Parts: sequence; structure tokens; C-alpha cells
Amino acid sequence: MVESAFEWLSQELMDVCRLFEGANALPISHIIKEDGARFAGVFCIDGETFPYSYEDTARTETEQKSLTKRYAKLALYKILSEKYHKTLPWGSLTGIRPTRLAYASIEKTGEFENFFRTLGVSEENIALTARVLEGQKGIYERREGNCDLFVSLPFCPTKCVYCSFITAPIAATRKFMPAYLSALERELKAAKHLYQNLRSVYIGGGTPFVLEAEELERVFQAIAPLRENGCEYTVEAGRPDVFTEEKLDLCKKYGVTRICINAQSFSDRTLAAIGRKHSAEDVVRAFEMAKPYGFDTNCDLIAGLTGESLEEFENSVDTAIGLSPENITVHTLCLKKGAKLKEETETLSEGGMSAMIAYSREKLTAAGYAPYYLYRQKYMAGAHENTGWAKPQKACVYNVDVMEESADNLAVGANAISKRVFFGEGRIERLASPKDLPTFLAKVDALIEGKNKLFG
Repeated sequence: MVESAFEWLSQELMDVCRLFEGANALPISHIIKEDGARFAGVFCIDGETFPYSYEDTARTETEQKSLTKRYAKLALYKILSEKYHKTLPWGSLTGIRPTRLAYASIEKTGEFENFFRTLGVSEENIALTARVLEGQKGIYERREGNCDLFVSLPFCPTKCVYCSFITAPIAATRKFMPAYLSALERELKAAKHLYQNLRSVYIGGGTPFVLEAEELERVFQAIAPLRENGCEYTVEAGRPDVFTEEKLDLCKKYGVTRICINAQSFSDRTLAAIGRKHSAEDVVRAFEMAKPYGFDTNCDLIAGLTGESLEEFENSVDTAIGLSPENITVHTLCLKKGAKLKEETETLSEGGMSAMIAYSREKLTAAGYAPYYLYRQKYMAGAHENTGWAKPQKACVYNVDVMEESADNLAVGANAISKRVFFGEGRIERLASPKDLPTFLAKVDALIEGKNKLFG
């Protein structure tokens, strides 16, 4: 438990503690010390005091708060790193978007590498961040009026044991489908006048392909009037057990440019353990079924799934590369509240996880893929990251915009979060839709009105 002089800082410091096994149980108190231009304070940990002090200059109250947080977290990270004889790949960084910090540092000083070194980030991850920034060139753009559209279809064949999303097996949620599709149609119709330049459309879930073909077509038809400029168009097709040629035909008919086939693993043992009802060979067949349509394809893999060995993960990476999708995303297992596996956080040794990540980086680079976006989450195994890899000129616009928060995001459906970026003011306003389907359906009118105010 961490007690800080500022309540808002206590949670941030707890995030640092979670990086070290056993640190959560330590009694930790923290006070801020006024020290002129310095950012200074004292930690008391298990009866021992640890003063710290860093020099920096804040120009605004917001900057003062940000720097206070940064240096308190860095000081605590260094103390715990020495106590537990352990360094972490991202050092004291606990935020989900390291690249945002890199861009901010470049804007301020012209570089980010030395800044990341002061925060304890490994040289490997500094190099990875540099490669991601390079991969975003030609896509990354912070400009008023840019917008992406997200359409949420939170329905799945079954719920995977690692999943913390609101999805439930389609057998339990199909009764809501008619009303849900009508609500989406209303939200999409109302969204027509709420953006200037649409950069991409992304239909996510859930598993959108779990919808019947006629249901999926209703969604495509409602989106069509908004996508008159022919921008990037992604459908998270999902699992192979819901793939049909009829659904792929519809994607082609309505101009979809990119689909995601979420393999997660090419180990039949692992797929069964996480609650999937298909085999690795079924995933391969889904790729073969989609190939004639000419979509850019993304394949998702997860490092650290239940009991999976390094050899099994290496086989998944090799198999994915052999299928030659345009994008391969390597996630690190993250166990959140609501996931069946939440209590099983020690599924892998940290060394095993590091070896998995290192293998994926080496093999994907050798196969001609380059990293173009990354993000992190709390409770990630080994304190690693999720990284999207792409072949040349095949990076996903939507992923870059969302991860860098460089464009507005107009989101419809349950558990969808709309964001408007106010570039001149350096702030973002959010409007979240309810996660629960009945609650969402009851509040559609209010959500439409809320988006009118946010984007109008």
C-alpha cells in the first residue's frame, strides 16, 4: 500500500510497485519536499527513508503535476529496482503509450533517446521506439478535423479465458441483436455530419463475423454513406470457426480493405486451454479462404498464454510468418479484472516471456516486417508491450491514430469510447457508451445527443 501526500499520486506509485513481485505488500509512504527548482521528496519504505531530488523546470501548473509524478515514479522505481535486484524493459514507464512521450520529447528537445535512458528504459526498447516512429512516417499526423470511425460489435462465439471485454457467448446475447443493429443504424446515421476528414473505419468486437451474413450487411449498409472517400476499412473478422465465403463476399462488396484473423496461437493445446473451439489448421484454412479476396490481413498472436512453452510460441511466430499476412501483431498476455485467468498471473517466468518477445522481434525483422505501433497495459506479463508489425507500406492508419491519439475517434455501439482531440488546448474529451447491452440500448438517444455536443 502506498500513501502519498497527493491522493492522485498514490495510484501512480502503486503502478510502479506492481512491477515488482512482493512490493505491493510493503508499507510505503511518500511526501513531497519543496526544494526551489528541484522536484524532491522522501519515500519511507518498511521503516527506511529514501530522499530523492531531480532538477527540471515546469512552465505551467499542468507541467508541474506531470513532472512531480514522473520523478516520484522514477525515484520509487530505482529504490525497488535496487531492493529486488531487478531492472525492467520499460524502466519506470507505466503509461500505455511510450511513443507519445517520445514525440513530446522530440518536440521539446529534438530527441527522445536520452530522456528514455533517464527513465530506465532499456536500449533495446529505445531502439524499438525509434523504429516505431520511423514506421509511422507518412501516417502520423496531428491535424484538426482528422477522424476515425469505430463500430463496436461485442458478440463472440465463446468467451476466451484471458478476455476481460464485455463480450459473452452469442447464445446468451443474440436476443439483443435486432435492437442492437437498429441502435447502430441510428447512431451511424446521426454521425454523418460530425467529422471533416475520415481517415479510417474499424469494425471491432467481439468477433464481428459471428453475426449472420444478413446482420453483417445491415452494418455495412449503415456505414456506406459515411465512407464516401474510400478510406482504409478494417473488419476484425476474428476466429476461423465463423468464417464463410458469404461474409468475405460482403466485405469485398462494401469496400473493406483489411481484415483481422485472430489466431492468438497455432498450438491446438493452447487453443483448447483458452476456450477456443477451433484448431490451428482451421486458422490456416481461414487465411487460405481469405487470400483470393486481396484484403490486407492482420494476424494476432499472444505471448504468455496459459502454460504455453517458448517452443510453442516460436512455432506460432514461424507459422504466422509463413502465412505472410501484411500485419502481425504480437501481444503480451494481460490479465485484467473480468478475465477468468485474472488469478493466474504467474503463468510464465519473466525470462521465458523476454525470450518470446526477443524471438518475435528477431524473426519478424528478418522476414521484412517493421514495428509501426506499440502500446502497454497494466498487469502485463513481464512488463512488456504489444507491438504491431507491418510489411512495407502496409501499416494500419487506424492503429496509429488511436495509439497516438492524433485524430478524433467517433465511436458507436456498446463499450465504445469517442474521443475529441483539442490540439490547440492540449486536451482530449471522452464520451463512453455503457458496456452493458440493455443499458446501452436504453441510452442511445442520450449518446447521440452527447456526440452531437462533443463533435458538433
